[in-house]
Amino acid sequence: MEKKINVAVVGAMGLVGGEMIKTLERRNFPVAELRPLDIAANVGREVTFHGEAVKVKEACKENFKDIDIAIFSAGGDASTILAPQAVEMGAIVVDNSSAWRMDEKCPLVVPEVNPEDLDWHNGIIANPNCSTIQMVVALKPIHDESTIKRIVVSTYQAAAGAGKKGIGSLYKESENFLKTKEVQTSDAFSYQLGFNAIPHIDVFQEGGYTKEENKMIFETKKIMKSQDIRVTATCVRIPVAIGHSESVNVETEDKITKERAQQLLANAPSIILQDDPETNTYPMPLFCEDVDETMVGRVREDSSIDNGLNFWIVSNNVRKGAALNAVQIAETLIERKLV
Repeated sequence: MEKKINVAVVGAMGLVGGEMIKTLERRNFPVAELRPLDIAANVGREVTFHGEAVKVKEACKENFKDIDIAIFSAGGDASTILAPQAVEMGAIVVDNSSAWRMDEKCPLVVPEVNPEDLDWHNGIIANPNCSTIQMVVALKPIHDESTIKRIVVSTYQAAAGAGKKGIGSLYKESENFLKTKEVQTSDAFSYQLGFNAIPHIDVFQEGGYTKEENKMIFETKKIMKSQDIRVTATCVRIPVAIGHSESVNVETEDKITKERAQQLLANAPSIILQDDPETNTYPMPLFCEDVDETMVGRVREDSSIDNGLNFWIVSNNVRKGAALNAVQIAETLIERKLV
């Protein structure tokens, strides 16, 4: 008989928390009890799981009692406080915030890339940044074929990266701008996102990179277990509701032809290759809302260097970029008999 797991979802009323609950249901995760947790103001509200209403409880230490796996999407401050408390109460934490990602004692895991890192967890497992997840899924088969030396990535990230507030702000700004033709004040971003592209996600840090860009740089090195990979990133917010897109250029030690790269990507887990220029077939965020896989296209050899490849990656940042990857980590814990 399949082992049943008591699961807490922390931040259950948020965009990603809600998607985590849907993902647990959609993938028939072996849930014995679902315990949705959130801030005190949301206590008593309800979520639906397998057709039944489940009341939200407060996210506090006592409510992790008897929980096997706690999946967090409550922000870094909450995770810093609550994750160790959940572990103390006996739960394994899968945390979606940036709080634990670069902690040497916490594995940073994408199941298609480095599931073996779960074996050394000490109670807290970090879910990588959404833009990092989709990139390393596509990089893995390339890196296995020939070691990647350098990565140059530019992202085109959706409003959903800022949660429900981000999507709502995009819609409101766009509607008001169409009516007034005046630049709007944004509720969620540094500038109006509607009809705009903002080359600024998260705070600026030393050297002129943003925190989002540095996340991609340092998380990629950790996940792929190589501090020698040179990574540079530019992260841009664009007026798309859901679905991050990325233009990626890689330099490998040995030459990989376009045809071989397409073959590697097509055969890799959780990747859909959409790559036929003759029929204008390539991934777009417009068509990713109900897609779990990472979509890759525009594969071509970089004519400016000997061993270079360019490709285009699109993924649902709420699913694979957050909720789905977290649930897959929980599934992999079960598969590896770690829970």
